This record gives sequence, C-alpha cells and structure tokens, in this order.
Amino acid sequence: MSTVVFREATRADLPAIVALLADDVLGRGREHTSVDDAYERAFATIDADPRNVLVVGDDAGEVVACVQLTFIPGLGRHGAERCLVEAVRVRSDRRGGGVGAALMAWVIDLARERGCALVQLTTDKTRVDAHRFYRRLGFVASHEGMKLAL
Repeated sequence: MSTVVFREATRADLPAIVALLADDVLGRGREHTSVDDAYERAFATIDADPRNVLVVGDDAGEVVACVQLTFIPGLGRHGAERCLVEAVRVRSDRRGGGVGAALMAWVIDLARERGCALVQLTTDKTRVDAHRFYRRLGFVASHEGMKLAL
C-alpha cells in the first residue's frame, strides 16, 4: 500500500475509473464497462469545475482507487463549506490492504486544507462493510439520506 499516491485524475485515467465504478455489486448493474460519450462529457465537466475534484490512487502507474469530491458552499454552520464524498472505489484485488483508509485520510486532509467544516458522504444501505469502514474512520450515521431517481 505504501506505494499508492493520490492525485487528481487525468483524462488518461478515465478507462480505469470507469472500470472501478463497475467493479462492485451495485456498479455491475448500472455502469458501462467502457468509456463512451456520456463518461467523456461527465469527466470534462468535473475537470472544468474548480469545486469538483476527481482523485485516483496511483500505484506505479496503475489506478487502484478513485473518489469524487465536491466542495459545497453553504450558509449553515456559519457559512461553512463542506466536502461531499462520492464514488469511493478501491480495486477489488486491493481491498482490505489499507488503500481505502489512506484515500479517506487524504480526502479529510484536503477538506481541512480547504477550510471545510465537515466531510459528508452517503453509502448504500446494502453496503454493510462500507458502513463499518466509515464508522471506523470516525464517520457517524447522523442523517437519513434520500434520493429520487430521475
């Protein structure tokens, strides 16, 4: 794990990111296995927005993890900014080796550097292992999340 470097994703990382998104139980049902125009447009939009950061974990040129961060300004918490964490993935053959914990520590440090008051995320109710992982990192299930698929 010690060789994993976290950095902003580049366009060249997109195929590996798409593969990571599809490399789990939920992703297999909703993600494509190759880069298409929709992924290209989404990457370009994220890359152009200074409030969004797509991060990869790079191990000697191989992408083994990813996460998308969105920095949200708000009036709550006395005008504090928050960091929204989405699409956390670690390649299946690297899970359980500390990559995810190191990635989240990197995310939390970045959020602190940017002056965020909190880091928030949602995780699917069926991801029991993920819930345990986030609790171990100090996250608290303080809210009930809701979504409306369009």
